Amino acid sequence: MEQIHLRGEMIKLGQALKAANLVPSGVDAKFVIQAGKVLVNGQVELQRGKKLYDGDIVTFSGESVKIVANKSSK
Repeated sequence: MEQIHLRGEMIKLGQALKAANLVPSGVDAKFVIQAGKVLVNGQVELQRGKKLYDGDIVTFSGESVKIVANKSSK
């Protein structure tokens, strides 16, 4: 499972999809989220601005990505 390391305390869902290269742009992220194709921790998420924190798992198109806190920021 791929991981996204947080720079701060959280990342928004649309940004996470782009950072993981699951979508090419923010517009594409918006469309797949609104279409109900993205899961956060196993639940459909329809908010592009949903805040993701350490331990959250995002799934789209058969790919899962885990959000991981940056140990140096703690």
